[in-house]
Amino acid sequence: MRRRGRAVPAALVAALSLLPAGRRNGFAHGGPAAAVTDDRLSGAGGTAPAPDRPGPRPTGRTGERGADAGESRPHAAPGRGTARERLRAWAELLRVSALFSVPGDALAGAAAVGRRPGRGSASAIGASLCLYEAGMALNDWADRDEDAVDRPHRPIPSGRISPAAALGAAGVLTAAGLALAARAGRPALAVATGLAATVWAYDLHLKHTKAGPAAMAAARSLDLLLGATATAEGAAPGAGTPGGGRLSDNVAGVTAAATAAAVPTPGTLTASLPALPAALVLGAHTYGVTAVSRHEAQGGSTGVPLAVLATTTALAAAVLGGGERSRRATDRKAVPQPGGTPGQDLFGRGIPGRGIPGRGIPGRATDPLRLLVIGLTGAYLRTAGPPLLHAALNPSPPLTQRAVGGGIRAMIPLQAALAARAGSPVTGLAVMGLVPLARSLARKVSLT
Repeated sequence: MRRRGRAVPAALVAALSLLPAGRRNGFAHGGPAAAVTDDRLSGAGGTAPAPDRPGPRPTGRTGERGADAGESRPHAAPGRGTARERLRAWAELLRVSALFSVPGDALAGAAAVGRRPGRGSASAIGASLCLYEAGMALNDWADRDEDAVDRPHRPIPSGRISPAAALGAAGVLTAAGLALAARAGRPALAVATGLAATVWAYDLHLKHTKAGPAAMAAARSLDLLLGATATAEGAAPGAGTPGGGRLSDNVAGVTAAATAAAVPTPGTLTASLPALPAALVLGAHTYGVTAVSRHEAQGGSTGVPLAVLATTTALAAAVLGGGERSRRATDRKAVPQPGGTPGQDLFGRGIPGRGIPGRGIPGRATDPLRLLVIGLTGAYLRTAGPPLLHAALNPSPPLTQRAVGGGIRAMIPLQAALAARAGSPVTGLAVMGLVPLARSLARKVSLT
């Protein structure tokens, strides 16, 4: 009898040992048979589930935390997953997908002053990128309490990035931006200092006031003027080919001596004055995008998207303007402008009777440069217009955020159109080449 009594528990143990470890574990915790965990990943000898896998085994994308599906695949190192999460958190905080809307400011400014991008332009682009990212980090730091209610998934309220780290990053990036601007000369540093002060004032105070959109518009305008100032400061009189690679200048063969006589001495802020109209156009677009963004968390605004859509159309018409009426008005007061080349006005339009006629945007509809400007301006309208219309028809938070994202992406074709409008088609095409990169990265990191 004793032998038979010992044989029964032994048989039960043997039968239980034949069951899969995960099923035994699931039963022990009261879960169904489908709630299986791989005990070999828990390190607990099949007595408890893995701490990071309390339920069914995830089947997400390979490489994400807890997403490996192979039975015999070892558990990924926790440090590697943590580093990836931190990198993504910083990418979301800094909104790296919007970075491609920044270099076009400096390049459009360089084209507006009739210069080919050089060392000064590169320094201005680097300074702009740093100051832009500083503003993004400072924005989330200042809005951390508001985001905790409206957007708790943001890096700071979700706990992925500490407020101190975000504020420190804003300070370091601001210092780096000013240092890069200083390499382009004192005038560029002065413009960059004004830009940095505007960014900090907007994020810390002006954002929630009526002056918020105007402050943001001023920041974008200053960014374009920074590129113009740095480019003019970094180019010596008579150095290189004028016009930033203009097709008309290549045909005309304008000499370096004539250019040296027409361009004012670098080192003064007046060298960037020809870029002021382009800066105002870009600032007006930024004003509209900022006005829409003030409703992106709650939605509910119909009039603002409609007004911004009308403004966008007006800006496109201004870029395309410059027909015979404009040229006749310019001819009556044909005075060479600072930083311009002989025979052109502020926007690079040809002045009849002065220099080579037909520069900039000729009146003929078949001119290649005019067709390029029309195409780039059409891309600007196509990018910004439909999302604004959708937000006006249905002012929900998702559609409002989409309108803001469309406005940010539309800055690239607008910058390209301004560069081509100034007579620099190569620069315009180079700026437009940033669109595919911005679009691909926007699929991974949100613009807003």
